[in-house]
Amino acid sequence: MTFTLPELPYAYDALGPYMSKETLEFHHDKHHKAYVDTGNKLLEGTDLQGKSVEEVVKASYNTNQALFNNAGQHYNHIHFWQWMKPNGGGAIPGALARKIDEDLGGAEKFKADFIQAGVGQFGSGWAWLAVKDGKLAIMKTPNGENPLVHGAKPILGVDVWEHSYYIDYRNRRPDYLKAFIENLVNWEHVEAMYAEAAK
Repeated sequence: MTFTLPELPYAYDALGPYMSKETLEFHHDKHHKAYVDTGNKLLEGTDLQGKSVEEVVKASYNTNQALFNNAGQHYNHIHFWQWMKPNGGGAIPGALARKIDEDLGGAEKFKADFIQAGVGQFGSGWAWLAVKDGKLAIMKTPNGENPLVHGAKPILGVDVWEHSYYIDYRNRRPDYLKAFIENLVNWEHVEAMYAEAAK
């Protein structure tokens, strides 16, 4: 199974004003495409050819750094596009909202802590909401790393590499993260991933 660049699930201009057409064109067509192309080259001739993206990510962690970097970022971005939608944000759906209340102290505290994880990730990386040992956890990882390699299942992630926000927000990462959580998150997709991870 080679990596393939997925189509965006919405038009390039559909996430404005919170994420611009220009950002999506660069981020999806250039950055994500580069992870796919480089990842495919690095997969050639390895025993990981034909494995799922998740399997490649886990198997290459700490064994093949170059492949891991590209496979990790491919995995992260496949989901990143799905974790956003036009007119996103709003109320968190029932079962997930109850779990956030139970494990993370409620929606407002969760949002503040999630934003803080993204702000506090030094340099490039991601902030996450993940399921670990049956509980929700907020995590942050450097570069292309994700919760899969730490025994957790990501159900929401936000890219804090500068290419994700610099065109629209310059150095104002907190503003980007607030816009993401308040206006872009596709909670139905997060809820579906939570249901899958909780099985």
